[in-house]
Amino acid sequence: MSFWSRRRMLGAALGAGGAALLPWPATAQQKTSALLRAPRRALVIGNSSYKVSPLKNPANDARAMAESLKQIGFDVTVVLDAPRADMLAAARQYTDALAKSKPVGLFYFAGHGMQLAWRNYLLPVDAVVDRMDEVQARCLDVNTVIEGIARANNPMNLIVLDACRENPFGRDFRVQQKGLSQLDAPAGTFLAYATSPGNVASDGAGANGLYTEHLLREMRVPEAKIEDVFKRVRLGVRRTSNGQQVPWESTSLEDDFWFIPPKELKRLSDEEAEREFKEESAVWEKAEAAADAKLIEAYLSRYPSGRFSEVAQSSLDLLLAQQGERKVEVVAPADNPYSKGYARADVDYKVGDSYSYRALDSISSVIQRNYTQTVSRVHGPEVVYNKGGFITDRLGNPTRVSGARNIVGNQQFPADFQLGKTWATRFSGENLNIGRFTIELTMRITARESVTVPAGTFDAFRVEGQGVRYGGQNPLQIRSKTWFAPEHCRRFVLRDERRTGGRGSIQMAERLELVSFRQS
Repeated sequence: MSFWSRRRMLGAALGAGGAALLPWPATAQQKTSALLRAPRRALVIGNSSYKVSPLKNPANDARAMAESLKQIGFDVTVVLDAPRADMLAAARQYTDALAKSKPVGLFYFAGHGMQLAWRNYLLPVDAVVDRMDEVQARCLDVNTVIEGIARANNPMNLIVLDACRENPFGRDFRVQQKGLSQLDAPAGTFLAYATSPGNVASDGAGANGLYTEHLLREMRVPEAKIEDVFKRVRLGVRRTSNGQQVPWESTSLEDDFWFIPPKELKRLSDEEAEREFKEESAVWEKAEAAADAKLIEAYLSRYPSGRFSEVAQSSLDLLLAQQGERKVEVVAPADNPYSKGYARADVDYKVGDSYSYRALDSISSVIQRNYTQTVSRVHGPEVVYNKGGFITDRLGNPTRVSGARNIVGNQQFPADFQLGKTWATRFSGENLNIGRFTIELTMRITARESVTVPAGTFDAFRVEGQGVRYGGQNPLQIRSKTWFAPEHCRRFVLRDERRTGGRGSIQMAERLELVSFRQS
């Protein structure tokens, strides 16, 4: 029996809870269909003719963006080279329209932007700021615009800010941090910046800014989900700028959206789904085996949200760093009140790094065992512990564990951490007791919170997983929670996993707690 045939039988095996794990559940498809039937409305602002530090491309960007949006069904209002009064009026009219007709909304701005006291401001062309206390009165507060959008209570919003050029006031007025400040997307919103928080974007050498040039191209790709559009933009801008500009997104979306949607929403047959997965696997296996940056880029461009995309991103980062890329870093101070922050996985393992855990029964809290894993070898994307007894990739995803081996494609642990991030994984391996197994999971970063384990108290990101393991006589439903503190520890600090069979019978309930660690 094929993997997808077993998946189709899951509802009967696990009861009603299993139905939510099937592809395209009816309720999700209905919500997505309703979203695609909703009207579309956009406000596009492009400011080039500044009194101080004029820019070449924002007005061009706005015109091109407006035309592209009109072609895909948006009712567009365009505002060019606007003073503050015109920007405020346009923003009010836009949020009023969102509240009235409940469309999918898109707010786009190209021009100068700046941050002050964790809030982001878009600069009108008549802005002249000599002191910090003048910023709020002479610029447009992004947070205020977002608050107005939230009050409209429309089903979905996109906010795109190509507004991270250098501080236009230069020596006359200095800000503490360049670029824009990190802001977590409010409910039902996809928030996109031309570059990562705390950094600046290129105005572009051609007819458009670097970011908008890539966005205009990718949003015209038919049937590309919105997350995939912006992931491809991020990859393209990063490679074009040699890592000096890396776009950034924050999302709280729970439903699918396409700029150019499929002609019909349909559920793949078992055979179609299996064929698509095999095609993706073949592309990734070729890129992984070759350890070739161009092949990995090709995989990520084709499958930006693929089942190997997190591992692929980590591998690409390592290869490009070896080739001399010095990628800009996200500036995410811990005291920012508008964000839970951001962190990249620390993949710089060294021989001698050591991590000790204790395993408990998570129901009875009885300690089952204690163990220590010490790095004995680091080779390319592979980290070997205890002379081969345990092997992971650089993100910490196991490829060989006690009782199981040849685990291929595991990406439960992400390349970076940010609230709302969602991805999927499907991987297989061999278990000494049950033979071949396959696990499919949906992963999401759901919180940042304080957790205490024997090794100490950590400010950690919580990653939750839900899915199924096939293998043995019956499928098992998996639910996991894993906490990471990547600024302090390369491996996870706490993990809780449960596996249940038919009618909720608990087959495994294990809690792993970090007891101590030592790393270079």
